[in-house]
Amino acid sequence: MKKSELIRECFIITFATLIVSAAVFFFLLPSQVSVGSISGLAMILGNVIPLHMSVITFILNGILLIAGFLLIGKDFGAKTVYTSLLLPLFLRVFEIYFPDFSSINGDPFLDMVCYIFTVSIGLAILFRENASSGGLDIIAKLLNKYLHMDMGKAMALPGMCVALSSILFYDKKLVVLSLLGTYLNGIVLDHFIFGLNLKKRVCIISEKEAEIRDFILNRLHSGATLYEGRGAYNDQPRTEIITIVDKNEYSLLMSYLLKTDPSAFVTVYTVSEIICRPKQKR
Repeated sequence: MKKSELIRECFIITFATLIVSAAVFFFLLPSQVSVGSISGLAMILGNVIPLHMSVITFILNGILLIAGFLLIGKDFGAKTVYTSLLLPLFLRVFEIYFPDFSSINGDPFLDMVCYIFTVSIGLAILFRENASSGGLDIIAKLLNKYLHMDMGKAMALPGMCVALSSILFYDKKLVVLSLLGTYLNGIVLDHFIFGLNLKKRVCIISEKEAEIRDFILNRLHSGATLYEGRGAYNDQPRTEIITIVDKNEYSLLMSYLLKTDPSAFVTVYTVSEIICRPKQKR
């Protein structure tokens, strides 16, 4: 990796971790809603351990990092180490500069909603940079490796356990909000990670196949794949054009199809992820 790319990546990860830390300090902590995360666990433990939340978070992340190195190996990444140490550092800075901070909204539910949306933005940026905030992600990887659990279930299980543990210190309303917040957090995070990158897989069968193919290649500057088939009804050969386009390209393509061949047979699928590793030219 070039030095400029490394600096850029480090800046983005640091900024994303700052967003996560701000969400924890300004929304999660005042609400007392322990949405399943390492910060939520630290907040619960703060009821019995006379330490600042930043210190408890640092200790928990340190224990999990050691467990990760011993049980998972070094492959879970230096980025996880960096964010795991940076998160409690930012929390400590907030504790120093805002020692008596109280809820902005004055309502636990609104604080929980603000937390979910804010932290999801930060986590989505981290995941786009192939990083994570550490914490319960390490536990999920341990469950996946040794108990062969799906990553989705492995991520949800420790989060739900943290949310349920709040019943030891908080009333039933906050426990319900903790469970609801943990569930909604996963949904919103999926939206930020996958929803913003959704593409359309468009399959077209048309008598004007050459014109449509030219439009895709030279106007949209997109790729396409051709499949030769045969109609079951009349036993005639047909060519199916398959292309993957973003939202803007999809709108242009559908407008063009309506004008060029309104009778074209078109099917559309939603694509959340594309994996492509072009071969390097020798």
